Amino acid sequence: MASHSDTLVVFFGATAGANGGKLGSDERELILLVWQIVDLHENKVGKLQRTLVQPDSADLSEQCKEETGLTAEELCKAEPLESVLQQFHQSVSAELKSLGRSSYTLCVDGPLLIRQVLHPEASKKNLVLPECFYTFVDLKKEFHKCCPNAGPVKDLTLTSMLDYVCIPAAVEQEAGLREVKNMVLLILHLLVEPYNHKFSTFETVNYKFESGACSKTEAVDIETVIRARGLPWQSSDQDIARFFKGLNIAKGGVALCLNAQGRRNGEALVRFINSEHRDMALDRHKHHMGNRYIEVYKATGEEFLKIAGGTSNEVAQFLSKENQVIIRMRGLPFTATPQDVLGFLGPDSPVTDGTEGLLFVKYPDGRPTGDAFVLFACEEYAQNALKKHKQILGKRYIELFRSTAAEVQQVLNRYMSTPLISTLPPPPPPPMVSVPVLATPPFITTGSMRDCIRLRGLPYTAAIEDILEFMGEHTIDIKPHGVHMVLNQQGRPSGDAFIQMKSADHAFMVAQKCHKKMMKDRYVEVFQCSTEEMSFVLMGGTLNRSGLSPPPCKLPCLSPPTYAAFPATPAMLPTEAALYQPPLLATPRTPQAPAHNPAPALAYYSPQLYMNMNMSYTTYYPSPPVSPSAMSYFAAPPGSVAAAVAAQPAPAILPPQPGALVRMQGLPYNAGVKDILSFFQGYQLTAD
Repeated sequence: MASHSDTLVVFFGATAGANGGKLGSDERELILLVWQIVDLHENKVGKLQRTLVQPDSADLSEQCKEETGLTAEELCKAEPLESVLQQFHQSVSAELKSLGRSSYTLCVDGPLLIRQVLHPEASKKNLVLPECFYTFVDLKKEFHKCCPNAGPVKDLTLTSMLDYVCIPAAVEQEAGLREVKNMVLLILHLLVEPYNHKFSTFETVNYKFESGACSKTEAVDIETVIRARGLPWQSSDQDIARFFKGLNIAKGGVALCLNAQGRRNGEALVRFINSEHRDMALDRHKHHMGNRYIEVYKATGEEFLKIAGGTSNEVAQFLSKENQVIIRMRGLPFTATPQDVLGFLGPDSPVTDGTEGLLFVKYPDGRPTGDAFVLFACEEYAQNALKKHKQILGKRYIELFRSTAAEVQQVLNRYMSTPLISTLPPPPPPPMVSVPVLATPPFITTGSMRDCIRLRGLPYTAAIEDILEFMGEHTIDIKPHGVHMVLNQQGRPSGDAFIQMKSADHAFMVAQKCHKKMMKDRYVEVFQCSTEEMSFVLMGGTLNRSGLSPPPCKLPCLSPPTYAAFPATPAMLPTEAALYQPPLLATPRTPQAPAHNPAPALAYYSPQLYMNMNMSYTTYYPSPPVSPSAMSYFAAPPGSVAAAVAAQPAPAILPPQPGALVRMQGLPYNAGVKDILSFFQGYQLTAD
């Protein structure tokens, strides 16, 4: 930008740690400041000033001791940074007045002293820097304009620049004074023939971070983005901007990353105005935010747009208001209205433009998610709102957090574009064998067709009548015997149930219309899923938003599962069935291979016969028109299986079935032989 300054103040500093090209990379404090005024009109210089700065820790690195010649004893007698900056400002102002000048601009040998040392240290110590520290001249860039063949700006040093224009370096033993004198020599040389240079383009430091929206179609330079990791979960975009104080972040350039549950995961993507600022940000790797160190890595523009980019006009309009503080509300009742939210926040925290400053997050079908974003005109109103964290609205406590424009985009994108439940990876191809499976209960054929729904969060007292009432008009679309309620290891309801619908379309409609519908005092989540997903849970696995966890029978620490089936050679057993059958047999007996061509094998396993305490107990409720009160672990005894097999055409008579031992756990202590025989009524038992 053009400057109206008529005076430069050549400014130099050193820290207690690394200096030179690594200045500020180790978070060490300032210990030395040197400056001298240069009158651009008269080509004259003022008095050379040097002062020490007392750091909080006087532990000097060996490099610092060697380059500056300072000792800890000298620094202990110095003034703290705040006092030194006041002395600097007063001294320069008085000298300018004596010269008849009105304004000045700092001139430094590269941006590190201002951007990487002074601003970060002042931010950590809560010091307010004078306005003069927000504008400066980079002598290396000015020299490069006059001498473009001297080499890249990043490779220039005071020595190389003096050598290029054939100026002998100043002979000065004391650190700081030598560097300032050399910088003054360069400036005076550039002001005269043949260069006649005008110092008119200055570097600036942003006073504060500006929030804003980002479009997915916006072009983002891949060399301007970093990923910060290890952030405190409650940190906001302003906190992150403060961590990178001194570096210019692009408008709306802070995107807090969320995990699968929509909560912050301690990472953020930050977009800077150019690659130079990005490279300086990378030098802040493992600098501290409070007591935590923050890791800083390179990222890409594509990653940033994936998190921060949006296409919603509603969001763009919401974020179009400038300089607003954004608060996220989570856990709102689904029936909450804008007036309810305004009443909850109260008169001490007025929302910008009333209801126009509220944005409710909704699912694609318009149902509320319980999240909302609120705009406040100033920090004071936002602080008043945050005091209501975990206060009650209706029957629910409400969480309030600082938020960002990028988080608004990210939350809206997630709810509007992702399915309610993760999609399973494609199943492996089945073996090339024809295995007819009975369609009558209780047999479940596994497949990837998403014709089932999962109910999660059922009241523990819920009965079949409650589920049917919850389903409403969709009850007629349930398959016969298609309601399966999952019990926990103690045989009590787990709050989950699976329902097999007549088609995937019916399952989709139920999931859309009944999701988070109330049953008694609880809302119930309804997800569309496949029979394969259902089998995972019924066989003891877990199914959540993060994907699938295999059932215990697939873990290597357990014995290989056995498979109760009608005669078939092992090669003809279906792979899926072999993986998911329950380990019922304590001492299995190998099936005898028939000597003739057998009938088509009929695979059968009974997932409701779970007796292994590692598995999920499952009970099945028959669907209408069967009486809802009729429930049993044995909805279909093997006699029906035999009847179905007998009804199939077969070239030969089916051989006798091999026997097997069944282990029973959880028997009542007073149970006798008669009770056990009665329990297995309808099944053929061996004589012994």
